[in-house]
Amino acid sequence: MSVPIHAGIIQRVLTEYRAPFFDMLAQRFGRGASLFSGQPRPAESIAQASGLRHAHWTPGRNRHLFSGGAYLCWQSGLLAWLRSADPDVLIVEANPRYLSTPAAIRWMKNRARPVIGWGLGAPAAPGRLAALRRWWRVRWVSQFDALITYSQQGAQEYQALGFPANRVFVAANAVTPRPQNPPPSRPEKATVQDLNLLFVGRLQERKRVDSLLRVVAALPPHQRPSLTIVGDGPARPTLQALAAEVLPAARFLGALHGAELDAQFDAADLFVLPGTGGLAVQQAMAHALPVIVAEADGTQADLVRPQNGWLVPPGDLPALSACLQNALSDPRRLREMGLQSYRIVHDEINLEKMVDVFVQAVQTVMEG
Repeated sequence: MSVPIHAGIIQRVLTEYRAPFFDMLAQRFGRGASLFSGQPRPAESIAQASGLRHAHWTPGRNRHLFSGGAYLCWQSGLLAWLRSADPDVLIVEANPRYLSTPAAIRWMKNRARPVIGWGLGAPAAPGRLAALRRWWRVRWVSQFDALITYSQQGAQEYQALGFPANRVFVAANAVTPRPQNPPPSRPEKATVQDLNLLFVGRLQERKRVDSLLRVVAALPPHQRPSLTIVGDGPARPTLQALAAEVLPAARFLGALHGAELDAQFDAADLFVLPGTGGLAVQQAMAHALPVIVAEADGTQADLVRPQNGWLVPPGDLPALSACLQNALSDPRRLREMGLQSYRIVHDEINLEKMVDVFVQAVQTVMEG
């Protein structure tokens, strides 16, 4: 079902992985969608999309202020784009660090048009300034007509701020469409040594691939699976040097895409993401792989369940080691858990479902 409106979307950065979502979403609006975004900081190493096929994209200019916990961003040209796009509804990142967003919200409100915030949630603030910070968050979210978040945890956090439950929508984070092919048929593996662990992602310090190398290397030789690492990035030389020291058999294949990447997913028996991030988790699940994932912002909890994988604290080597040994103790169970992964992304968490939730939120705010 399409909605007969024109939607506006503001993003700090148009990432390569998010482009298919915005194109699919634009096709659900009768008058299309327009998107405004700027550039990342050079140190972020974000792969940007070169364009959109169905949504109309206007590149702006991001002015980055400060760094770390003090980071702020101003998007130049935002109001000029808004006047030109003239959307019926606006979807923005619900991040108060983006200083130009309030002006866009006011522009829409002055025309009695709804604004939807899209964010991770609002965890309780600790410390002596907790009450002040909570007051500010309540004031911030009250500007929106609806909120979209990735997880049930995020939804509960927004509701704890007093935001109406019927205006909070959970759109599980998805980067791939519903799988069209059946799950791959994997042969039975006789020993743990025949199993293949897979990591896919950008090689950065926060991905904690060094922890994975150390944990696999610490296993007894007769209980040690092979390890394949797909990806590139600034940490690759350091990781390869570590692997040469502790786990020479580890394979570094560099960045792969398309059929080459699919082949590595199909050849694996278990996907492991020991650090933050994790866009490849859903891809792995679409290839019927069980997963071990570091729990970070709560968005993983809806995707990774006892039926299809394990969540571990990021940076906790003993926990990662115990979890890996548990997973490897029963290869047949891995097959069963992999099929559950496939079912989850086929039936529950995929691009189509994510788009459906956004459309539902838009319909709700347009109806008043």
